Amino acid sequence: MYVSTQGALAGKVALVAGATRGAGRAMAVELGAAGATVYATGRTTREKVSEVGRPTETIEETAELVTAAGGTGIAVPVDHLEPEQVRALVERIEREQGRLDVLVNDVWGGEHLITFGKKSWEVNLENGLRMLRLGVETHLITSHYALPLLVRRPGGLVVEVTDGTEEFNKTFRENLFFDVTKNAPIRMAYGLAQELKEFGGTAVSISPGFLRSEQMLDHFGVTEENWRDAVEKEPHFAIAETPHYLGRAVAAVAADPDRARWSGKSVSSGELAKVYGFTDLDGSRPDAMGYFRDVVFGGKEAAAADYR
Repeated sequence: MYVSTQGALAGKVALVAGATRGAGRAMAVELGAAGATVYATGRTTREKVSEVGRPTETIEETAELVTAAGGTGIAVPVDHLEPEQVRALVERIEREQGRLDVLVNDVWGGEHLITFGKKSWEVNLENGLRMLRLGVETHLITSHYALPLLVRRPGGLVVEVTDGTEEFNKTFRENLFFDVTKNAPIRMAYGLAQELKEFGGTAVSISPGFLRSEQMLDHFGVTEENWRDAVEKEPHFAIAETPHYLGRAVAAVAADPDRARWSGKSVSSGELAKVYGFTDLDGSRPDAMGYFRDVVFGGKEAAAADYR
């Protein structure tokens, strides 16, 4: 049975690293809806645009959405590849709040660097290494500086956000650099779980399913209102979920007194929805990972609707 997280994180402080748009923004908002103070970081502000090139989505807007949802949103421009910027961020959180309860490592922004259908020696090496830096190095730098503050109190939570669960990613992701980048956070969560255990902390890797992010909607030329029009072009998009589904998954884990049961594991938004009972914004409960396991990879005769 679903237990609402409203107010469950009052007095808690979260850092969502990479909260400009998509999953990062939704996780920040849902943590705010549960009552948390949320530091939302990223590189795109109302004055400066990152290499992703999407000026309409900013960390200031994310912070405003967090506050509107019931939390306290604080936007801080940070390039998480710059250690001194991350150090200054954590020092600011310590100075202003004196604590950190939830760290969400969601930094990415490498979609524009991916080339599928080419061997590792055929892709652009600079782009491949940039992917690794954006999706792996940023997480390591952020954890290095943030965890000393997080472990001061027992019960701290680290969420490593990636693309695909450990089970899903046993299938090669069609680009070696992307494959390594998206598998690394799964291993990071496992390792951090070992390091945090003596401090009463939890680390878990969480993946969305087929994410209807702003970029994905644009890719298919649809909006959130008419997203099903894209199913004709990509049938598997029928299992797609909004970023808030993942946001609710993270908020549910953060509010769970028994969150340590997930430590070191790799799970999806759909898997967590079955345990905590939350739904996507439309009231559905999509299980994209189950759909891909059974239907796409397993050959089972079933429709996406059977997994919603």
